Amino acid sequence: MHLDVQDLRDFYYRSALGRSAQSSMRRRLLELWPESKGQSVVGFGFAIPLLRPYLAEARRVMALMPGPQGVMPWPLDAENISVLVEETFWPIETGHVDKLIVLHGLETSERADDLLEEAWRVLGPGGKALFIVPNRAGLWSRRDRTPFGYGRPYSAGQLETQLRKHQFLPERHVGALYQFPSTRRISMKTAAMFEKVGRTMPGMIAGGAFMVEASKLIYPPKGRLVRSIVKRQKVPQGVTASTILRF
Repeated sequence: MHLDVQDLRDFYYRSALGRSAQSSMRRRLLELWPESKGQSVVGFGFAIPLLRPYLAEARRVMALMPGPQGVMPWPLDAENISVLVEETFWPIETGHVDKLIVLHGLETSERADDLLEEAWRVLGPGGKALFIVPNRAGLWSRRDRTPFGYGRPYSAGQLETQLRKHQFLPERHVGALYQFPSTRRISMKTAAMFEKVGRTMPGMIAGGAFMVEASKLIYPPKGRLVRSIVKRQKVPQGVTASTILRF
């Protein structure tokens, strides 16, 4: 079940814990993807807390928000780039996305397999996807006061297995959210310290969230074409082909 967009907005933009979580994940994201010049960057779910660093240089940035979650205009200080979409049908041409960020989209989806099919479709050759999900062994997945306490949490193995099943090749993974998911003063004061220490730890054992980077796999090791890179898009009633977004 998807969270409500207003609850997500309130957490990330109106709470100290949410702003701290946003900072932690954004820092890790920029370690993985520091560049976006001339690229198309798309977020799905509630990825807007992580998209702002790419607004200046990317060729195009878009925030896709699923219907059950709802949509909010963003950014407030520039032209809106938020789009309300069907969870498993995105108005983007096949193979036109360079970078895809999925946050609060996969673990809350009731059609995760179809969602991954759509993510695979829109990625272009050499494109990368970053899937951010709650760590089932972490503290954040056990506290429903944050968005990471909802939906299905994952272990690293579960997420990578599911990605491979849908022809994604996991390449890098990091952890995030090493601070305690608490708004108590002592927790907030020690948040930066825990994040710094956590980033030096091997693997993703202690993090509250996994961030797994994966590339689009066209050919399996034996060279057999798994699926066509071009997939015919169904156009919803009332939408003309000219409204399909081109990057």
